[in-house]
Formats: sequence, structure tokens, C-alpha cells
Amino acid sequence: MATKYVYFFGDGKAEGKGDMKNLLGGKGANLAEMTSIGLPVPAGFTITTEVCTEFYKNNRQYPAELKGQVEENLKKVETLMGKKFGDAKNPLLVSVRSGARASMPGMMDTVLNLGLNDRTVQGIIEQSGDARFAYDSYRRFIQMYSNVVLNLDGDILEHILEQMKERRGVQQDTQLTAEDLKEMVILFKKKVREEMGRDFPEDPEEQLWGAIGAVFGSWMNPRAITYRKLNGIPAEWGTAVNVQSMVYGNMGDDCATGVAFTRNPSTGENVFFGEFLVNAQGEDVVAGIRTPQPINKAGGDGTLPSMEEVMPVCYDQLMKVQQTLEKHYRDMQDIEFTIEKGKLYMLQTRNGKRTAKAAVKIAVDMVREGVLSEKEAVLRVQPEQLDQLLHPSLDPKAPKTIIAKGLPASPGAASGEVVFSADEAEEAAKIGLKVILVRVETSPEDIHGMHAAQGILTARGGMTSHAAVVARGMGKCCVAGCGDIKVDYKTQQFVARDGVVIKKGDVITLDGSTGEVMKGEVPTVQPELTGDFGALMEWVDSFRRLKVRTNADTPNDSKVARNFGAEGIGLCRTEHMFFEAERIMAVREMILSEDLSGRKSALAKILPMQKGDFLGIFREMKGLPVTIRLLDPPLHEFLPHTDKDIEELAAVMKVQPQVLRNKVDFLHEFNPMLGHRGCRLGITFPEIYDMQVQAIMEAACELVKNEGFDIVPEIMIPLVGHVKELAILRANAIRVADEVVARYGVKVEYLIGTMIELPRAALTADEIAKEAEFFSFGTNDLTQTTYGLSRDDAGKFLPFYVEREIYPNDPFVALDQSGVGQLVEMGCVKGRQARANIKLGICGEHGGEPSSVIFCHKIGLDYVSCSPFRVPIARLAAAHAALMDEK
Repeated sequence: MATKYVYFFGDGKAEGKGDMKNLLGGKGANLAEMTSIGLPVPAGFTITTEVCTEFYKNNRQYPAELKGQVEENLKKVETLMGKKFGDAKNPLLVSVRSGARASMPGMMDTVLNLGLNDRTVQGIIEQSGDARFAYDSYRRFIQMYSNVVLNLDGDILEHILEQMKERRGVQQDTQLTAEDLKEMVILFKKKVREEMGRDFPEDPEEQLWGAIGAVFGSWMNPRAITYRKLNGIPAEWGTAVNVQSMVYGNMGDDCATGVAFTRNPSTGENVFFGEFLVNAQGEDVVAGIRTPQPINKAGGDGTLPSMEEVMPVCYDQLMKVQQTLEKHYRDMQDIEFTIEKGKLYMLQTRNGKRTAKAAVKIAVDMVREGVLSEKEAVLRVQPEQLDQLLHPSLDPKAPKTIIAKGLPASPGAASGEVVFSADEAEEAAKIGLKVILVRVETSPEDIHGMHAAQGILTARGGMTSHAAVVARGMGKCCVAGCGDIKVDYKTQQFVARDGVVIKKGDVITLDGSTGEVMKGEVPTVQPELTGDFGALMEWVDSFRRLKVRTNADTPNDSKVARNFGAEGIGLCRTEHMFFEAERIMAVREMILSEDLSGRKSALAKILPMQKGDFLGIFREMKGLPVTIRLLDPPLHEFLPHTDKDIEELAAVMKVQPQVLRNKVDFLHEFNPMLGHRGCRLGITFPEIYDMQVQAIMEAACELVKNEGFDIVPEIMIPLVGHVKELAILRANAIRVADEVVARYGVKVEYLIGTMIELPRAALTADEIAKEAEFFSFGTNDLTQTTYGLSRDDAGKFLPFYVEREIYPNDPFVALDQSGVGQLVEMGCVKGRQARANIKLGICGEHGGEPSSVIFCHKIGLDYVSCSPFRVPIARLAAAHAALMDEK
């Protein structure tokens, strides 16, 4: 039996269903579902994602059966619509659109009005009685087809359109007459012949297969590839193609087209939200060519009439449809519709892209409304999204110079230098510059620059424009439709209110929650996580098994992390404390001393400072575990390198500067990350670790004795590769700790463990566990030493590896589960074999990356530890992992 490659939908019946997204793509599955539940959907058919797979597997050739199946389903559409494809008197026109299983707004190609030529346009005139509408549709088709299928630069025909408007003295496309548009069709076709060396195709069948091939081809266009990488969508999924009979929003003032969301996608408020245009086609709304009107009075500012006022009957129908869709899908929907001669048609529904704030509010509200369970609500919010909520917003008390105001398209705050192209934004980000991408309007080709920029500002476009939708999905701050600015790409500047000129490189600040654009950089304030976020995180914590700690080196970081829900400190890096100005001299004195007494003298100066640090951290983490890593980096990192620093230190130490220069040269290492660092320092200079253990235990004992604390310090010895290293250093630590406890006359328990950050440590974890009461997997260094990569240098070539799909991800961002992950799992298994109650955690930055957290849950770690702002992300990922186990 031949494989079924084409699925029909129309007249209340559909061969597909809503749960067939893998085969029919999201759009095709939802068109079938909307048809089946009785909504007004124009008839059409979906070519499956399997064809896309075959297309790329067989050198862009289609399966043999496809042509016959397309012809058969096209006849069904003709019969249902009472029109014939290519007929001169009663032509059927179709749209050809993409539809992957995951929503990729604007990333792939679409062709509308397909089937028009010099003969069929006369049939459209006879049918509609409107020559202007017919030629407007024809010129749009030539523009779209030439760009999408023939690969003609879109600006070439757009320039002819702009010239025509200029000659006629009009501002809007809608002001051009039928004769103007007819002339434009002739000019367009002439230009295509000039540029392409061939005539624009007149045969509707050739047009159809050209468009189908272009949509499949767009799966591998640069913007689609970039979007997939940013959103973790596999290339092998492919896209479906939807061929659907056209309905028209541009036949007159009783026609319209629009995009709407069943709830506000920026705030999550339960208010129907969207935009529409009278006498327009779908791309006009999202392209920002005309300023769209609000769907309802509640969503507008009163300057433009709403659909609720202009088309009340259709608005009431649309309200019922959006309620039906949200109830059916049990999620906020993003819908596209067209009104033709007063009749409403639904063209698409999908789960709407939303900001993190909206995702949290919608999930919590739907639990309160009885639509979702608490478990479903937790799974609805993606851990990565929370990053948007966890960063500062503009300080309301800070002075602001507002130079323009647009639409608050995607919330948040961002400051940066102005750039005017996506390529410039990407290049600037590579060298660490923070930039704001300013465009007249964005297009899908700008995706890479939007990702690289801190925020996006556009002069045109509405709340459902490309810039707004993509920015919300990325969690980027965006101000769209800012009519207060006039952008000039040629001079690389924009002019704002009152003639204020902002040039490339000038710093501006955007507030995506208010739509304000400000000159210069505006200070920010820390976020407050209360209300809906608090409710969601309570559910999160009730479902997860994995504990979440933080990596914090100061009392302030500890406080921030605890406020974000951290359940202790998994990594306190003591070396960060050494770099403070008043301490670095004592540290350098210790390193450069010639003998033990000199080192001990310097360490005696550092001891009270370290103790003070630990007192502060223990107080902030009262009642929670704190893991303190003893000194890890190579000593040369603390050394003076400038002549001024060397001379200052020489004066303090009462030695000649050259003596210190010689010492600096002596300590230099060719590969310091694999050199004299970590436990190797503790072995050769035991007095350093003795001082640190003393400081930790004195702080703990004082708090137990004087403030009634209950503390179990966890002392972590780094970079152990052999059990004998740990055995020696453990014995030293116990000796010092017990002496302090005895001196204070209190009972304080403590644990001694190690970081597993070398492959040999993971391979011999059963031996090491005999000397360790806990393991913390340092996956940053474990990744370096497993791959043989330097974190500091790999940035020069790692992006190339990821781009070429040699590595699926940057292994320093997402844990390499099949390589490094196997070492972590082996270390867990071997460690527990030797010591059943050993505590196991991870403290690399992977501890806050969602896929890595889920892996840590699967292999049975007790906790993950990450930077303070990633703690809620890790908590949510841990809950997702636990709930996935139940499925």
C-alpha cells in the first residue's frame, strides 16, 4: 500500500487530527482540528513532514506518489469551493505555507494568491467586480513569488512600489488605483525578466510546485537554521506544507485580516488581545507596513477604531471562536483570521508565544480557573523562560531622559550602543559589546542580530509584528512601532522627539514594559518574585526531589540566592575573597615569602579576613549547608605583574624589586590550569589549607557558641586525582578542625569531601570515596579535562563546531551527557558502592542549565548548585524532571 503523503481538510471533515503534529506539523494538525470541531476553515490539504525528509534525503526529489496525491486533493478542494485551479473564468487561488511541528513564526516561507496570471486575473475581476482588488492581489503574488521562489531580492520590487506611490503622491498602498496596480504588474514582470533572465511563470501548476519546493527549501534557510539552534529544534523534524484555498481580506471595507491572542502574550492578563487591518492581507499586519488597529476597545488607546467598533458582528463571532479554541486546547492561543465580505474564516491557531511573566500568570490563572492541574501548570512554564524574570528592571527613582515612546512589545529593560543592522549586532556581541538593534522594521533575516542584541527598537510594526513576536519568544526587551523616531540607515542615525539625534554607537535604554526610549544608560533594580511566581514555585518545590544550592562567595550573593530559594551553598570559592584590595598584598606576601615562617606571618594577616567572610556567609545561610572549596587556582593568578605593583610589594616586604621579579618568573607556568593548583598547593604548602580550615571552623564554632547556630560546614578539597592526595589533606584538615573545636569547647560536626573534576577521579571514585564524605562534580573543569579543551581559548573555534553540528551544543553551556555525563554517572555509582551514604552534587554552571539538571535528576544526584539568578531555573527544571518520571 502506497504511503499517504497528503491529508485533506474542509467542510467540517478532516483526515488529520490535532495530535498528528509530528506528521502534519503544528499548522496542519491545528487546521485539521479546527475543521473537525466545526470552525470556519477554508478547504485545503497538508503535505506531510515525511515528504520534507525524503526531499532532503533524495537530493530534493519528491516521492513518486506525491504528484498524484496532490492532484487528487486539489480536485477535492475545487469541488468543495466550486472553483477550478487555473480556470480563466472561475479560478481557484491558493496559499502555500510552511508548518513545522514546533512553532517557528516568520522563519520559513509563504506564498499567497497562487494561481494568478494574465488570464485568471480577468476571472477574479468578473467574480469580484473589483479590478483594484484583483490587480492588488496579482502584484502581491508576483512580489512574494519572485522573492520566495525565484530568490529575487525583495527590495527590488518594493522599490518600484515606492516609486509608484511617490509619482502618484500617496502614502499608502491602498490609495493606488486599479490602473496603477495593473501598470505595476507589468513593471514587476518586466523587472523579473531583467533580473532573472526568464519570464515570470504563468502556468498555475508550475507556480504550485515551485512554491511547494520553496517552502520545503526554506527549512534549511539561514534564519530557520538559526531559530532552530536557538530553540533546540532538530533539523530532522522537517516541515509540512499547507495548500489552502484563498480567502480575501483586501476586497473592500467589509473585509479585514488580523492576528490575535486569547490572552495578553506580554502580561498574561485574561483579556482578548490582537490587531487587525481593514482591506488588507495577512502579511500587512505582521510586516509593519501599515499601523494595525486594535481588536477591541480595551486593547487600544483610542487613536484608531477597534474591530469591536468597526465590525461588531464579526467581532462577536471571533470572540466565540477564541473562547472555543482556548477551551479546546486548554492553553493560550495565537490565531490568524480573515474576514471576506463580512464572513469570518480561521486560518491558523497555535499555542501562543509568550513572555516569562505571561507564561507564569497564564499557568497559575488556569489552575485557579480549573482548566489545569498544578502539575500541568508547572510543565507549561519552560525553565529557560524564567531567565527573563530574574534580571533587573529600570529603577523607577532614577532620572530618565525620554526621547521617544513606542509600543511595549516585549517587557524588560536593556541598555546598549545603537547599531542599525543585524550583522553589526552579531559582530559587536562577539567582542562583548552590549548593543540595541534599531530597525525601521525587522524581518526574519534579522534573527541572528536580534539574538545578539540586548534589546530591539523598531520604528514600524505593532504588538503582533515580527519584532514583537520573536522578541517575546527570545525573552528580549522590545519597543516596536515607535513612530517618534525616524531611522536613516544611510547616515547611521535616528532622529527622535524634539530633533534629538542618536548616532551609531550612542547609548540608549529601552523599557519594554512601557515602550519608553531613553537617552543614555538608566540604572536598574533587582526583581521581586512574589504573587503568581511564588504560587508556581511552591508547586514546583512540592514536586521535585533534587535539591538546589547556589554558587556564592559573598554574604550578598548568599542573600540573593536564598531569596531565590537556594537550599544552601554548593560552592563557595575562597580565592575570590583574596582579590579584594586590602587583602591582595597579604596574599602576595604569602606567595613570595622565601620560608615557612614568612608564609605563616602573611597567612596570620589573612586569617581574620577569611573568618569574617565565613561568618557573614554562615549567617545568611543559617540552617542550610555550606560547601567551602579550599584554594584552587594557580598561585601566579595572585602575583603582581606591573612594575608599580612589584615595587609597592617590595617596599612592604622590605626586599629588592628584582627579587620579586625573579620569584614571579619562577612561578610562571606554561599550562597553569593543569599545573600547581588545587590540592597540589595543599600538599606542597599545607599551611595555606590549614589557615583556611581554621578560619572556617572558628567561624562555625563562634556562631554555635555565641548565636546558637546549628552548622555542619562542608570542607571541599579541589582537583584530587589520586586518593593519596585526599588522604593526606583530609588528615591535616581533621587535625586543625578538631583542635579548633576543642579550643572553643563546643560540638560542631563537619564533613570533608572533594571535587570530582578530573577523569581519573571519576574512574577511581570508589577509592576516593573511602576518604570523602561528599563528592561535588566540578563539571566546568571535568569538561575541559575530558575534551582536552581550554575554556578560555575554545571560544575561537567552538561556535564553528556547533554551527557545523560536530558538537550538538557548546559543552560548557549544556552538559555533554554521553561523554562527560558518563564520567559523572560512573563517579556516582562507584562512590555509592564504597560509601552508601555519600552526598553527591554538581557545582559547575551546568547546575543551572535545564537539560543538565534533568540529567542530574536521572542519575540520582542529591543536589545541583548554580549561580544565584539561575536557582529558580534549576528548581523548575528539577520539578520537570520529577514529573517526567511519572509519565
